[in-house]
Amino acid sequence: MDDLSIKPNPTLKDLQEYVAKAVKMRGFDKDTVEQRFMLLLEEVGEFAKAARGHAGMKFAGDTKKKELTHEAGDVLNVLLGICNLLDIDLEQAYREKEELNKQRTWQ
Repeated sequence: MDDLSIKPNPTLKDLQEYVAKAVKMRGFDKDTVEQRFMLLLEEVGEFAKAARGHAGMKFAGDTKKKELTHEAGDVLNVLLGICNLLDIDLEQAYREKEELNKQRTWQ
């Protein structure tokens, strides 16, 4: 995995390309979209649990307190992988969606 590195100041597209390489190198390239969505839900749950702890909310004592920033990274990692499977350029999709959001009236 020596050639697996994230560029300094990466774009979202750079991160998406990195995830594509990492998934292949780590042997997860046979996962289906459905499997990745289940993993995304799991990671979002872990992020929510970490956020609860960060907000001072109660959670089960036998649960390890998760690192909030690491869980956010896990969510992004899995989302980028799903986008790769679906052939979505997430950076472009985000830009296009934000242009639509700018035209909306928010209440």
